[in-house]
Amino acid sequence: QVQLVESGGAVVQPGGSLRLSCAASGFSFRTYTMTWYRQAPDQERELVATIAAVVPGQIRYANSVKGRFTISRDNARNTVYLQMTNLKPEDTGVYFCSVLIPPSRLFGQGTQVTVFS
Repeated sequence: QVQLVESGGAVVQPGGSLRLSCAASGFSFRTYTMTWYRQAPDQERELVATIAAVVPGQIRYANSVKGRFTISRDNARNTVYLQMTNLKPEDTGVYFCSVLIPPSRLFGQGTQVTVFS
């Protein structure tokens, strides 16, 4: 059974930093692209960052987080990370780890990030 468990969310002030983690199990982690999404209140879920299976591999970021967020993965630990710096109030939302295992895109339960002063 596939499991994705996010952690690391918190309340931080603007300009602060957080590192989110996603522990994966139940599938061959090292062979799948991993993605972080987020969902702000009353908004649709949006892609934040994605990292290909092969490291160093293709990495892609949403324009809104380029230069501030860094996605990485540790295949030995079956874990994907999202290092977030210079956080802004508009980064507030629930952050989800995700993997596409055809035919389904699977998500974890999410971790809440709140940025406000």
